[in-house]
Amino acid sequence: MMVNKGAHCLLTYVAFVLALSLVSASDPSPLQDFCVAVNDSTSALFVNGKFCKDPNLVTANDFFFQGLNIPGNASNPLGSKVTPVNVAQIPGLNTLGISLVRIDFMPYGLNPPHTHPRATEILFVLEGTLYVGFVTSNNPDNKALNNRLITKKLNPGDVFVFPEGLIHFQFNVGQTNAVAFSGLSSQNPGVITIANAVFGSNPAIDPDVLTKAFQVETNIINYLQAQFWYDNN
Repeated sequence: MMVNKGAHCLLTYVAFVLALSLVSASDPSPLQDFCVAVNDSTSALFVNGKFCKDPNLVTANDFFFQGLNIPGNASNPLGSKVTPVNVAQIPGLNTLGISLVRIDFMPYGLNPPHTHPRATEILFVLEGTLYVGFVTSNNPDNKALNNRLITKKLNPGDVFVFPEGLIHFQFNVGQTNAVAFSGLSSQNPGVITIANAVFGSNPAIDPDVLTKAFQVETNIINYLQAQFWYDNN
């Protein structure tokens, strides 16, 4: 019996360790101080989709970005502009699992429903009043959480979190411009704007698929696919 109990404890421990190994941030933890991204295929180390710059050649500029104080041009059909600061702008972010965006809004401007497949987002409102929210995932076993909409009106100084992968949005409900900054838990969080992806894909999704999915007439799908879906990123 003692052997069986010991074996059971060992299996439980192993299962626990394996479970912990699956629980991680969007980006893996670095194994060195930094790995500045560089477009050099002759470099010896390839991490997170980027080649690492020779550490002896790294400078302060590899960790620097200038100009986030400058408003983005939100004069577009959506009335918003996202200015990213990720590994594409700061090579030193490679492997560090973090990035930043500035979001500028015209009055009644919208950052439309979208997801970040690789990051949780934490948003801070600097100016204006934003109506923000996210929708929970499909959960047929719990009707209270099945595609539940969670929203909040935010004012300057307020902070709101959007869980990784969930559809979310930000809408300026004020009559003045609004500004927000968001931190994201990935060097390259990615963005999928729902309307653009569904109705503006290249090549287009077969209208029969979308007609069935949305339970509408084909002419409605044809109309939506014919629109220009603006990208504010």
